[in-house]
Amino acid sequence: MTEEQTNTEQTDQTQAEQAAQPAADGEVADAAPKKPRARKQSAAKKTRTVELTLTVTGTADGEWQADLMHSGKRVVQGLPVAAAAVSKAAAELHQDISDTIESVLSAAREQHEAKLAELEAEVERVRKALAELES
Repeated sequence: MTEEQTNTEQTDQTQAEQAAQPAADGEVADAAPKKPRARKQSAAKKTRTVELTLTVTGTADGEWQADLMHSGKRVVQGLPVAAAAVSKAAAELHQDISDTIESVLSAAREQHEAKLAELEAEVERVRKALAELES
């Protein structure tokens, strides 16, 4: 080993020993680079929330409408919405929501089917009466 290599190794060893030993006043020697402290993040992550309230109402006849409020301010009121769109949106949101809305839609369907049958019977009675008058 050459004299230059020996001196370099001794210098490196001395610097390492100085860095490992605390200074007299409790601080780390200047030879050791100071690492920046990482900021501690609080356990509770702050998230910005947006307040939207969507109210969907329907009638027994199957007519639906939507109201939307944003941070307490009404944005949309009484917007007509198709029953199929309500059903599809409910299915996308959650099964419990979908089940409840589907039961309401089912009751409306049954009402419309009953009304249709009643109207078809009425049309048939009118046709018979018209046929008797033409005879």
